Amino acid sequence: MSSCCSTKQIAQTKPKNTELLKPLTVEEIPTIEKDNITQTVEVIDNNGKVIVGVETIEEADDILKALETEKQTQIFNHSSWNNLLQKHVTNHGVVNYKGFKKDAKILRNYIASLGELKPNDDWTKQEKLAYWINAYNAMTIDLILRNYPINSIKDIDKPWEQRLWKLGNKWYNLDEIEHQIIRKMNEPRIHFALVCAAKSCPKLHNKAFTGLSLENDLTMLTKGFLADKSKNDITQNNLKLSKIFKWFAKDFKIDGSLIDFLNQYTDVNISDKAKKSFKDYNWYLNE
Repeated sequence: MSSCCSTKQIAQTKPKNTELLKPLTVEEIPTIEKDNITQTVEVIDNNGKVIVGVETIEEADDILKALETEKQTQIFNHSSWNNLLQKHVTNHGVVNYKGFKKDAKILRNYIASLGELKPNDDWTKQEKLAYWINAYNAMTIDLILRNYPINSIKDIDKPWEQRLWKLGNKWYNLDEIEHQIIRKMNEPRIHFALVCAAKSCPKLHNKAFTGLSLENDLTMLTKGFLADKSKNDITQNNLKLSKIFKWFAKDFKIDGSLIDFLNQYTDVNISDKAKKSFKDYNWYLNE
C-alpha cells in the first residue's frame, strides 16, 4: 500500500528576499499570504524531489489536497481483488468459478492482506464499508472455491457460520461481517453490493469497491437491482420484490418506509398503498 507522497508531503516557498522559508505542512498552506511568496511554489515529496511546479499558493493548496485525497483512497490497496473480478466476472455478474479456482492462491493472498491493515478511526465510513464489502465478497468466493464444484452455497454445511478467515488477531465468518459490522453502519444499499453467490442475489460487481467510488457504485447497483425484472417487478400499485426486502425489512426503514426507499431508486412513482409480495429465491450458483 503506497501513494506518491506520504502525510509528510510539504510545499516550499521562496520569499522575495530569496531566503527559503521553513517547509509548510498541508495545514499551514492555506494560512500563507500571497505577498509572502514569489511566482513559484514547489510541491515536493519525502525525498525532496520537486514533483510539480505551480504559480500560486492556491494552486499548491489544490495540488496537496488532491494528493491527500489520493492517499486516502489508497488507504487499502484492493487492486489484486479488482484484477480477479475483471478476469473472472462478467459485466452482468456471472462468475467463472472454474477460472477463479485456478487463481485461488491469489485470492487467498488478497484475503490475508486484509488482515495486515484493518479499518481504524482515521478511515471514513466509505473506506470502511468498501473494505468490509470487498472482504465479504472475496470470502464468499473463497468459500465456494473451497467446496467447488457445487450447485449452491446451501450445499455447504453452515456456510455463513464457518470461521475460516483471520484478519489481524481475530477469526471471522460471513455472518459476523454482514450483521455485526456492515449492517450496523446504517447504509441499506449495501444489500445490493454484498453477494451470496446465488442467482437471485444482486450481481457481483466486477470491480473492487473503494471509498472514493462507493457512493456512485451503491446508487448504480441499487437502481440496477430494482430494474432487473428477474429480481423485482415494480409497478405503481403492485410490488413483486426480492426476498432481500423481507429478510432485511428494518434496514430499508432507516429514513422512512420501504416505499420511500424504493421511490428514490426507481422511475416508477409507487403508491403508498401498493400491494406487496415476494419472489421465490433461486439459490443456484451465479455462474
